[in-house]
Amino acid sequence: MAGTGAHPLARAEQFIWLTARVLEQRRFAHLFLGGGADVVETALTAYRNEDGGYGHALEPDLRGPVSQPLHTAHALSVLDSIDRCGGLRVERICRYLTDVSTKEGALPALLPSQRGYPAAPFIPVVDHPPAELLATGPVVGFLHRNQVWHAWLFRATDFCWAAVDALQHSHPYEIEAAVAFLDGVPDRPRAEAAADRLGQLVREQRLVVLDPQRRAEYPVAPGYAPREHHFPYDYARTPGSLARRWFSDAELKRSLDHLESEQQEDGGWPVNWRRWAPGTALEGRPIVTLKALRTLRDHGRALV
Repeated sequence: MAGTGAHPLARAEQFIWLTARVLEQRRFAHLFLGGGADVVETALTAYRNEDGGYGHALEPDLRGPVSQPLHTAHALSVLDSIDRCGGLRVERICRYLTDVSTKEGALPALLPSQRGYPAAPFIPVVDHPPAELLATGPVVGFLHRNQVWHAWLFRATDFCWAAVDALQHSHPYEIEAAVAFLDGVPDRPRAEAAADRLGQLVREQRLVVLDPQRRAEYPVAPGYAPREHHFPYDYARTPGSLARRWFSDAELKRSLDHLESEQQEDGGWPVNWRRWAPGTALEGRPIVTLKALRTLRDHGRALV
């Protein structure tokens, strides 16, 4: 176990054992301590429902047992991280996605079944939710990246292309979803061209803090929490992401320096979105911590 003054990974390990759910504990052990993938998948299975989707607050800002697209996208990200994004488990997920898609063949962010269960106030429950790139893009990207082929993907991919091509004004989380789609979709020349345009949009609309020392000068997107900014590493999580080309080496370095500095005294990283219930922030911090550690490691930063 880590003590104060230890290296970043040891400090994070102490935080994970102290605060994280079993799933994030197993993921940490797999990613950084040589732990197996089977136990991660077993922990994830506890969140799966009979309809093939995932619920039970897998995504902490949505409480209650019902399956939701955002939970299911989170499940796919976990499966992708342990190289298990395929087979019968993903076939079940694709059947669920087919069942809950809109007439466009794509996913809404939140289904009406959430009504009656606690949910973040910034994710409204409506009777007829529209399909959104925010919900559909990451799912399509994960499935393509893992060479999953299912009938659901055809219309969902077309929807994402149309949504990306139509983007004129956006916000950081939607751009993240677009990048997740573009990083996985098979048509690489088209993806590169679309990513170049989005990179210009991000810089022109100041959707990224290029100098953390001047953070207060950058706008916060409407509806976001105060100081809920995005940095180059939020878009370019890995060096191989198409979003990496949006930023100079110096800009990315400054952002990674900032990410390193954000590790808190307890070893974890903070959530920067709006906190609406104590439990959601407590469960969200280990997820954010894993993401920060992976980002730093993928970009070559020393953790030990």
